[in-house]
Amino acid sequence: MKGFDPRYADLPDFILKCTAQIWEGRDIAALSWHYGENLVVRTPAGISQGNGAGKVNTMATLTEFPDRQLLGEDVIWCGDDQSGFLSSHRIVSTATHLGGAFGPATGCQVKFRTIADTFCRENRVWDEWLIRDNGAIAVQLGQTAKTAAQAQIDSGDLSLPLTPNTDVVGPYVGKGNDNEWGQKHAELLRQLMNAEFDAIDSNYDRACHLALPCGVEAHGTSAAKEFYIGLRSAFPSASFKIEHQIGHHDPLLSPRSAIRWSLTGKHEGFGRYGPPTGADVHVMAVSHVEFGPWGLRRETTLIDDIAIWKQILLQTSTQG
Repeated sequence: MKGFDPRYADLPDFILKCTAQIWEGRDIAALSWHYGENLVVRTPAGISQGNGAGKVNTMATLTEFPDRQLLGEDVIWCGDDQSGFLSSHRIVSTATHLGGAFGPATGCQVKFRTIADTFCRENRVWDEWLIRDNGAIAVQLGQTAKTAAQAQIDSGDLSLPLTPNTDVVGPYVGKGNDNEWGQKHAELLRQLMNAEFDAIDSNYDRACHLALPCGVEAHGTSAAKEFYIGLRSAFPSASFKIEHQIGHHDPLLSPRSAIRWSLTGKHEGFGRYGPPTGADVHVMAVSHVEFGPWGLRRETTLIDDIAIWKQILLQTSTQG
């Protein structure tokens, strides 16, 4: 790969090795060359800019979860040496909670998923979109996403999470590729957001395995319908947008797709977030899927329920 250290065989190798070096190797100083100086990192909770912010956030997470291991499940990618690469890296983390953003130390063992979309060029990351299933951590610590959001507010954190109005334009402005598997996945998402939930029966494997927000692991089409109906019914008129899509087919692997998508609108329906409040909400989401001979066989969809509840609670308490 042009401009990359020769120790990296390809883009997935770069992503996996650098992640292990920084997080499990505790080589925080490596962020000085791994991240671009003006790196923009977007999460559902907000935006951070600059290499220094990346170091601070990494150290804070390692303080709260000092034995965290990051197991790379997949890297779905597109791009080339000339224009750069966009990777979508799916991670399963295991860790012990020793106190921090999620409250006093509990000693609990937790497992949670993260997907990071990163724009890489010449041995560095220059732009990033990161979604961690923070709701899964809260649930395993005996909280709910709603109570965790309220705890943030009670602590004085009144900042609103990321919205289209607060986003900034970074160096990556691409939209992915036109691979057939990404297109198939995108069309399915459009149908679901159009309340065509019967598309699950015709496109999913009946024995599909699902990894869903708040650490839910489920199987079967009924679980897929329950999740998508609950989410869409909470925001029935929200605008759906595909932010980025990648389709990829590697040797020895099933065809896969990674799509980052969003919902922007009012919380005006009963559903995943309880009675409607009229709050303006932005949902930042990402889905990885794998296709098999009987349809979509595996799916990981992540949203940060704490960030969504925080938007609802901040606005409803203001109205109150």
